[in-house]
Amino acid sequence: MADDAARVRKLLRQQAAIARFGSFALRQDDLMPVLEQAVRVCAQGIGARFCKICRYRPVEHDLLIEAGHGWNPGIVGHVVSAADESSPQGRAFVTGQPSVCTDLRQDNSFRLPSFYADHAIISTIDVVIKGDRRPYGVLEIDHDEQHDYDQHDIEFLTGFANVLAEAVAAASRAAILRATVEQMTILTQDKDRLLAQKEMLAEELQHRVRNNLQLVHGMLSRQLEETADKPQHRGIRAIARRVSSLATVYDHLLGSDMARTTDFSGYLKSLCANLAEIQASSDGAITLTCDSEALVLDLDVVTALGIVVTELVTNSFDHAFAGSSGSIRVAARRATEPGAMATLTIRDDGIGFTAGVGNKRHGLGLVRRLAEQIGGSASLTTDLGTTDRGTLWTVAFPEMSTPEF
Repeated sequence: MADDAARVRKLLRQQAAIARFGSFALRQDDLMPVLEQAVRVCAQGIGARFCKICRYRPVEHDLLIEAGHGWNPGIVGHVVSAADESSPQGRAFVTGQPSVCTDLRQDNSFRLPSFYADHAIISTIDVVIKGDRRPYGVLEIDHDEQHDYDQHDIEFLTGFANVLAEAVAAASRAAILRATVEQMTILTQDKDRLLAQKEMLAEELQHRVRNNLQLVHGMLSRQLEETADKPQHRGIRAIARRVSSLATVYDHLLGSDMARTTDFSGYLKSLCANLAEIQASSDGAITLTCDSEALVLDLDVVTALGIVVTELVTNSFDHAFAGSSGSIRVAARRATEPGAMATLTIRDDGIGFTAGVGNKRHGLGLVRRLAEQIGGSASLTTDLGTTDRGTLWTVAFPEMSTPEF
């Protein structure tokens, strides 16, 4: 009766140990503390002095003591056994079944590692710790005195090994997740570093291009001062205006993220302000105003439209007013419906101008060519009604046009 009560108490203690260990193990991300706790709890649950967990190493095809309880220094992490039936743990690993040996002194089938004799091991019991594709390893209890293991001991160790298998799998998943997160972090950092370098180089390139354009504009301006010939004077001024327009593009880009597209509205207002400053008369008789809806356009389209505005606004300043006062208005409007064209208009209230077919005077041929290159068209209206004077240029273009330069 007393033996039965003791057996029941032992069984309850073992089951409680498995439950407590499982609660602990499955909350851990690091496997080593789980293994170290497992060998201690297993030894206590069986009432043994020694316990060890052997991990299978496929390259070496052996079993390394990964964690241990009760062993002398230098055993855990160093001693191995062949993953075959020459040792108790090897037999359990190969067969997949519990291996029980109550007296190693009477079993001549094993070629035991020397540490068994060093610790006077007599009785052992081994169970497999399962894995995904192959067993993780073996859980072994060792006694330095003869011990008869019963079915409850085998079931306790088997249950413990099953919990260990789940903990090993959880730790493996956590390690993979950590490695993935670390790799993603490294890749993100590399990407951010490369983007920062790219932005720095792009900004440096923009500054250099802008500065070179301004240098060319300055050289053209000095050439104007030294040129008396009027036809040459007009040609140099036209080139200088176009260079100035391109420089304004780069000034605008310096505040952008170097995307393939840019804000045309902001650029157009900046360009008009620049043209108004260049063309300003002493009495301020001619005014230039700009109104643009939000338009995000391809950079090449923006450049083409900028040259168009520069040409036409300058023409109005130079030829539309014949010394009198007046106004020039530049406006950009988005397409009113799908498939329709966006529009850019340059209007003045000057004396008007009539251009014949194919007329290339005053840069008008360039205006038409640029409009065609961005998939649009340019038209001139001079009949603005009985009360209105002046000219109206309308450039129609698709918002998502692809230039054909």
